[in-house]
Formats: sequence, structure tokens, C-alpha cells
Amino acid sequence: MEEKKCCCCCGGSLEECGAESGTGPPWVSGYVDTPAGKVPVISSELSLHDLIGAVCMRLSLGRDRYRVDPGLYALGAPGDSSPVLVTANYKMTFDVLRKSLKDRNVWLLVLDTKGINVWCAAGKGTFGTEELIRRISETGLDKVVSHRSLVLPQLGAPGVAAHVVRKETGFKVNYGPIRAGDIPRYLNNGMKVSAEMRKVTFTMSERLVLIPVELMASLKLTLAALAVTLVLGGLSLKGFSVEKALSIGVYGFILYIAGLVCGAVFVPALLPYIPGRAFSHKGFIAGVAVAWLLAAIAGKGMLASLSSLLIISSVSSFFAMNFTGATPFTSLSGVKREMAIAVPVQITVMIIGAVLWKVAGSAQEGL
Repeated sequence: MEEKKCCCCCGGSLEECGAESGTGPPWVSGYVDTPAGKVPVISSELSLHDLIGAVCMRLSLGRDRYRVDPGLYALGAPGDSSPVLVTANYKMTFDVLRKSLKDRNVWLLVLDTKGINVWCAAGKGTFGTEELIRRISETGLDKVVSHRSLVLPQLGAPGVAAHVVRKETGFKVNYGPIRAGDIPRYLNNGMKVSAEMRKVTFTMSERLVLIPVELMASLKLTLAALAVTLVLGGLSLKGFSVEKALSIGVYGFILYIAGLVCGAVFVPALLPYIPGRAFSHKGFIAGVAVAWLLAAIAGKGMLASLSSLLIISSVSSFFAMNFTGATPFTSLSGVKREMAIAVPVQITVMIIGAVLWKVAGSAQEGL
């Protein structure tokens, strides 16, 4: 527990945060002595500090620093026969797990996944065989518990070779449920997983919670789009006009925002109901529908309506495609194949739409 490479919720190691003096993370209530040394005792109750941190993560604020120190933790009052659950050191993952284990006496073995959640870390290799073996050794886990059994999240399976872990450490790997909320029932059932616990879902609430992250991630691109549309909208053969920038340029930015909202909000919300399999295709369809509605409301001419359709549909398709990394519907090879086809098309459609938007705006202004 002396490693200080990773940060806890307040931006430093446990000792730097003052856990020993009681001024550190609210989720550390003290330490317990074990044959392998002192182990931090954590709480299953989430504090206001934890809840605010979760909101910040949903808004993608400080995401790279939201992590806990890897190592062994005690939840409740675990003994040498208590279960050992393995997780990532992304604090939101850590919080979801400990919250689901209220009134339980368990050990949590936290791997150094560089602050990445289990699913993504397993794909990147940080929630992996070598890190698990190293963490078992460094924490002296074999001295803390009398059994040789670990419970890993099922979504971590792609990164861990269970037979290698057992050969190197003597610990057997058991894969638990998909959701942390099912762990108490899993433990009560003698570590037996039902078919329902293995089922991956992507419900509307699970989709909607991703929207703020995508909107915040698009902020830099959105500011760039604002600058580009204002500049291009104000340019003409006569020079630059602020008046035209505020009319043609602002309208172009509205088209971009319509595509962003369509792809980052409407598509995930209505995902099962939009035709098509590829996210880029779903985004394009949704964009066409929104562009048609906007054209009907705005009452623009045919050229302006066509430019709206091309811009909104291409932007919507692009942002809808961002959700391919957050859904169980896709595979890595499928995503790469989709991007190879979709991105060139999106760029081409956007360029054509931008040209038509400028031509339509110039014609309307009598240039």
C-alpha cells in the first residue's frame, strides 16, 4: 500500500490526502492490521464529496484524475475467509462497487488501471493478467486470506488469463455478475451466476447518462464550429461583414448545433427505434428527419434546405458514431470498419453542405 503513482479522489495518494490523520478521503475510516500489514478500511456509504465527484465525471470534468490508489482495501470487518473482489481504480467504479456491498465484510483488491473503468481497461490491457498477479503479490494477499479464490467482474474477462493467474499465484478466478448491484445476490448464492446476471443491457437510462459526457467532450469542436461559421458567414467578395456573420454565420452554427443535439441526444435516447445497425447510419437518418423539420419551420428555399439536410445529417452521423465505444452492440473490428467507411462520407457530405450553405446565404443577401 506504499505505492503513490495514482491519485485518490482529492488528487494525491492516501497519505498525501491525510488518511492517517483523519483528514483524508471520507471513504477511508481508518486502518486494520493484517499479517501483510495495515489495510485501509473503507465505507460503503457515499458522501456528498463522492456524489459531487460522480456528477463531475458525468460532465467529464477532471476525468483523468478521478482514481484511487491501487492495492487492498477492507470493507466492513472482513476476516481471512471473507471474499476478495477485484476491481479497477477508476473511482466511480470503486464507488459503485462499495455502495452495492452495504453491510458486507469483504476485501477489495484494486488494480492500477490508470483510472479507467473495468470494461475499457480490460480492452486496453491495464485490467490484465500481469497487473492482477503483481497486485496479489505486492499486497501479500495470500497472507491476508486463507482461501485462494478471487471474484472478478465479468466485463474484465477479456483482459485476464485465469489459468495463468492460478498457475502463478494459486488463486482461482471466478467471474461475477455484469452489474455491481447483483453481487450481494451472487455471494448469497454461493458465487453462482444466473443467466440474468450475465445479460448485458443498454436501457434508456443507461444511454441517457452518457449524453452529458459526449456533450462536454464536443465543447472544443463546438467552439471551433462557432468560429468557423461566423468567419465564413461574414466573408464575401466585398470583405468581411459583421452583419452577415451574425445572420449567415449564426444560421450555419444553428445547423451544427441541430446536428450535435440530434446525434448526441436524440440518437442514444431513441436508439432501438431508429432503423439501421451502424450508429453512423442511425445518426444520418435522425439528422435527415430533424433537417426536414427545421426546413419546414424555417421556410427556407430549396438550396438552403438541401444544405441544412447535408450539414445536420453529417454532423449527427459523426456524433452518433461516438457512442460505439459505450455500447454492447458493437465490436472493435466492427467499429473500425464502420469508421473507415463513414468518416470519409461524413467529411464529403459536410463539405458539400457547407458550400451550399454559403451559396444559399450569399444569394439570400444579394451578393
